[in-house]
Amino acid sequence: MTLMVFFGCTFIAFGPALAMFSLTIAGDAQQVIVLIASAFFWLLSLLISSIWWMVVSPLKDELAFGMTFSVLFQELFRFAYFKIIRKADEGLLSMINNQSPLRKHRIAYVAGLGYGLMSGLFAMVNVLADISGPGSIGLHGNAQNFLIVSAFLTSCFVLLNTFWGVIWFDGWENKKWLNVFVVVASHLFVSLMTLLNQDSQYIATLLSAYFTLVVMAVLAFKVAGGSMFNVYRVTTGRPQGDY
Repeated sequence: MTLMVFFGCTFIAFGPALAMFSLTIAGDAQQVIVLIASAFFWLLSLLISSIWWMVVSPLKDELAFGMTFSVLFQELFRFAYFKIIRKADEGLLSMINNQSPLRKHRIAYVAGLGYGLMSGLFAMVNVLADISGPGSIGLHGNAQNFLIVSAFLTSCFVLLNTFWGVIWFDGWENKKWLNVFVVVASHLFVSLMTLLNQDSQYIATLLSAYFTLVVMAVLAFKVAGGSMFNVYRVTTGRPQGDY
């Protein structure tokens, strides 16, 4: 039974992200490098957050305080990665078809997915280790929904980081400061809402997280140049210019 729960939670948490990786990134070694480098920058943000947590004593007592700084450090290193990507812009763009108008958004997408995957791994790895056996979390009065909620939240954060990457890169590239603010504000909002899990208020956490996911998905779609006509054209198979 524990193995069934283990694999079920694993596929819920990482299934969509792994499918995206397999279908859109795995076939290109250079894009894999961009993804791994992005994951490394998330690890750097975690390192700085850990050092800050050790140095500033109030962080040890107030979880919200520590989480806020963790989010800010993550976005700071996302910006640092954006700057490095733009320094290597010419070489990176050559790895994708230069005729594609989505090439810059593709790099942002890959970087966001790398950020999200590493974030999800650190969020879920200890939970998966605990449920692999011999028992499962949820006994002795603990919430039995903790496992499934953790899996769905992890999947949500992986996808959110992917969309945030697209919006963040475009915001700095085109000086759309509102988009930059939206990424930081929504990241803080969703992260702080997870504190409700301490009181087993899982419904509020999930609803707020997935509502934000839908909003960020729509915004990322628009940032990448998407439109309802494009969706209609793709779903119906009509060529461009066929009205």
